[in-house]
Amino acid sequence: MGTFCSVIKFENLHELKRLCHWGPIIALGVIAICSTMAMIDSVLWYWPLHTTGGSVNFIMLINWTVMILYNYFNAMFVGPGLVPLGWKPENSQDTMYLQYCKVCQAYKAPRSHHCRKCNRCVMKMDHHCPWINNCCGYQNHASFTLFLLLAPLGCIHAAFIFVMTMYTQLYNRLSFGWNTVRIDMNAAQRDPLPIFPFGLAAFAATLFALGLALGTTIAVGMLFFIQMKIILRNKTSIESWIEEKAKDRIQYYQLDEVFVFPYDMGSRWRNFKQVFTWSGVPEGDGLEWPIREGCHQYSLTIEQLKQKADKRVRSVRYKVIEDYSGACCPLNKGIKTFFTSPCTEEPRIQLQKGEFILATRGLRYWLYGDKILDDSSVEGVSRIRGWFPRNCVEKCPCDVETDQALEGEKKNR
Repeated sequence: MGTFCSVIKFENLHELKRLCHWGPIIALGVIAICSTMAMIDSVLWYWPLHTTGGSVNFIMLINWTVMILYNYFNAMFVGPGLVPLGWKPENSQDTMYLQYCKVCQAYKAPRSHHCRKCNRCVMKMDHHCPWINNCCGYQNHASFTLFLLLAPLGCIHAAFIFVMTMYTQLYNRLSFGWNTVRIDMNAAQRDPLPIFPFGLAAFAATLFALGLALGTTIAVGMLFFIQMKIILRNKTSIESWIEEKAKDRIQYYQLDEVFVFPYDMGSRWRNFKQVFTWSGVPEGDGLEWPIREGCHQYSLTIEQLKQKADKRVRSVRYKVIEDYSGACCPLNKGIKTFFTSPCTEEPRIQLQKGEFILATRGLRYWLYGDKILDDSSVEGVSRIRGWFPRNCVEKCPCDVETDQALEGEKKNR
């Protein structure tokens, strides 16, 4: 209830400016169009309110809209939770395990990362989402995920209304000839007749809303499954990339160690409860986290420091093997690449075969890094930064000098 009050009162009025962005404008526009058209179609042309089924259907439509908007605004205005400016651990000796953020003038708490868009260190940062114009993290992860669940469910209901409306209204307008099928949009044959006839404009609006509903169901539904996958492992998208780089570091140096993700409670249900609670408030304070047996409170941050010191792992070098146009959702790179396109404002970069890339992070089917414009050297060159499909590149061997240095380091370890 406290969360709801904070949303209604808008305790930080400057947060209202988050609405003045293309992401929320498009998202709220889609919600408004689908909800409004579903209610109009249902009441006027498909399932009138004077029937019991029509009343229940109308209440369900309102219920979907209210729950979707509640969780959407919760995710946007409550926010992910920010690391306090100037924060440092209670035990001063623990600072040796943490990275220092010069912008926030504070140490980065475990699982926190600095967001360039928000210009603050975010607790348990997953990603910066343009659709809510805010980060997804510790405090709003549950609301954001519920929005991703409810939006497709509401759109499925709306799509059913749209299809049934067009079917019932067009069925009696069809006239069959020997070689033709005609639709007379002026021939309304319904008893009783609706107040407003289902004309060509209504048909076009319903068809447009149906396209929006189906597109939202597919796109947002995919995002929901991605989020649930990492929630059940008690990870974030950033932590999945850190774990991948940790395994790469151990494999390359042939170390006799196994990286164990410290925040996986060993049970999907326990991991689930770390995000979703009956009170709506996530467990913990966002600064300290429960860990599995045998792990250190700073195991993940220690691994990050190791990767930061290891230039080979921090920036993995790739060679482009296939051209990429820079499209947001490329159809020619595979279905999985198309549907798992990163939901972020960060740009995509065009690739041409033979170019070199330094990847710093990534997802299962996408990588993020810098395109080296001058291949004469790796350090201190001009670069273009952005996302690109993983299947367009392949890891390339380091140059001779770097290889020799790494081999020497491997022997020392």
